[in-house]
Amino acid sequence: MQFLGTAALLLIASPALRAQSADALPEAPTPQVQAVDLAQNNGGPQQPPGTKQAGQPPSTSTEPSLSDLGLTTAQTQGSARAQALLDKRTHMLKVHQRLGLLTMIPLAATVISSASATGGHHRNGTTLVPSSTGNTAGRDLHAALGSVTVGMYAATAWYAIRAPKVPGTESRGAIRIHKALVWIHAPGMVLTPVLGAMAFKQLNSGEKVHGIASAHAAVAWVTVAAYGASIVSISWPIHLKF
Repeated sequence: MQFLGTAALLLIASPALRAQSADALPEAPTPQVQAVDLAQNNGGPQQPPGTKQAGQPPSTSTEPSLSDLGLTTAQTQGSARAQALLDKRTHMLKVHQRLGLLTMIPLAATVISSASATGGHHRNGTTLVPSSTGNTAGRDLHAALGSVTVGMYAATAWYAIRAPKVPGTESRGAIRIHKALVWIHAPGMVLTPVLGAMAFKQLNSGEKVHGIASAHAAVAWVTVAAYGASIVSISWPIHLKF
C-alpha cells in the first residue's frame, strides 16, 4: 500500500515537474540572435569593403587640388588649338635648323672658290695693270655658288620668320645668342652679293677692284664667321637627322 501511494504522488507531481523543468532550461537561440552575438564578439558589424554605414560623414582628402593652386578647368584640360600651334612651330623650326646646316655646304664652297675668282693682271712695262683675260671661269663659279648660298639662306630665314610665335615665351641662353648674331650675318648676306656683283663687273671690265666693292672680301668673312657662330651656339655638337 505504501508503494502504491508513492507511485500515485509521483503521477500527480510529474506534470508540475515537467513544467518547472521546461521553465528552467534556456530556449534555443534564433539565427538573428546568433548573428547579433557574433557581430558583438568580433568588435562590431561586419560589412563588405567599400560600403558606408548610414550616417557616416564623407571622407575628406588633405591633398591640394589643381583648383586650389589657382588653375582653371580650361587651363588644365589644354587646348587643341594651342597644341596645333606648338606642333607647327616645332616643325618649322626643325626645317629651319636643317636648312641652316645644309646652307653651310654651298657657303664653304663659295669661300673656297674665292681663291680662283681674282682678276688677272699683266705688266705694261714696269706697271702691273688688271687684265680682262683673267680667270673668268673661276669668277663665274664663285658667283654661282654665292647665288646658291644666298638662296638657301633666304629659305632658312623664311622658316624662322614664318614660324608661329607662342605667347608668353621668352628666349634664353643660346637662343638669345643665336638671334643676336642674326643682326650681323643677315645684313652681311645682303651686302656680300651686292659688293661681289660690283667687284665682278669691275674685273670683267678689266679694272682693278676699287671703291666700296673692295670691301667684298672683308664683309664676306665677317658674315661667314657670324653665321658659323650662330649655328654652333645652338647645334653643338652637331647631329644631322633627316
